[in-house]
Amino acid sequence: MLHILCRAARLGAEVEQEVVTQRDVARLAGVSVRTVSNVVNDFAYVADDTRARVQRALDELGYRPNLLARGLSSGRSGLIALILPLNVPYFHELSKYVVDEAERRGYTVLIDRTDGEVARERALVGRTDRSALFDGIIFNPIGLSEAELPPQSADTPVVLLGEKPVGASFDHVQVDDVAAAKAVTEHLIGLGRDRISAIGQPVRARSQTARHRTDGYRQALAAAGRDFDPDLVATVRSFQRADGAEAMTRLLESGKPPDAVFCYNDLMALGALRTLLSKGYRVPDDVALAGFDDIEDGRYSTPTLTTVAPDKHQIATLAIDLLTRRLDGDSSPPQTCSASWKVVPRESTTARSSGQHESAVQNG
Repeated sequence: MLHILCRAARLGAEVEQEVVTQRDVARLAGVSVRTVSNVVNDFAYVADDTRARVQRALDELGYRPNLLARGLSSGRSGLIALILPLNVPYFHELSKYVVDEAERRGYTVLIDRTDGEVARERALVGRTDRSALFDGIIFNPIGLSEAELPPQSADTPVVLLGEKPVGASFDHVQVDDVAAAKAVTEHLIGLGRDRISAIGQPVRARSQTARHRTDGYRQALAAAGRDFDPDLVATVRSFQRADGAEAMTRLLESGKPPDAVFCYNDLMALGALRTLLSKGYRVPDDVALAGFDDIEDGRYSTPTLTTVAPDKHQIATLAIDLLTRRLDGDSSPPQTCSASWKVVPRESTTARSSGQHESAVQNG
């Protein structure tokens, strides 16, 4: 928390250095200060052409909202907490979109990392002093169950990302993991592969994400008239490269190696790819390989990695929308929003000459 407190302490100094005012923006845009305020605070009933003119002036002058003044007048800090397992690159990439979208609305995002550790998740979301420091929290739980999540607070609303605990009373942004996993498995089936493995079922069955991706994998096999073989599902302790590499080794040494593999995230797929290449297997000729998350590393691996690409920008926008709605006084029942996704075939499943490396085969 030290970095958060230091950042909060610097906020006043940053505000003091602000030289561009709403009056400056109003003068450049040829509108009233009230109109500029309405655009800055994203109020409705501003004509589109006027809003666009004001936004151009805001951008040109580099205007930043005075968060200290906003806090004094509204009782808010202008700060949002983002709690993520940043040891997985997907969440690091997602955090950039959340920060950008929050800043566009005039909020500052401060990030805490959990690395998916239950104790750290519990400690971060259970702290009572957060209600004084943050206006709201965006949180992606990995280890906590529904019963361990604290009750929702009207003073500090929480938006969950990832798989939603059944019955939890929180706003939530999700990706349909079952449908996405089914689609990428169907992609592998469509290549004519016979023994399709899955890497990512946890040793300790706590992850709903993994459970849903296994469900999608099984649904694709059933739809193709294939039996589910538990020997083709490799368990892991975490979703890291080393786990994917070790699981791939076990599958290859099983006596009946797979000819296609769906990994539950791109990190494990990159680890599996390393094992395949080091043992002399050709990808995709001998073994086709697909991941999930569309992290940047997969676009530059050799071969490039077929993946499920969740719309990270949409996830961030939906999360900030839900949070700011609560901050504006919305007391409606908790909402669940689904972000879109697509399967992106690349070289790890499709030959280099096919020209299909970046074509989406399905949208969610």
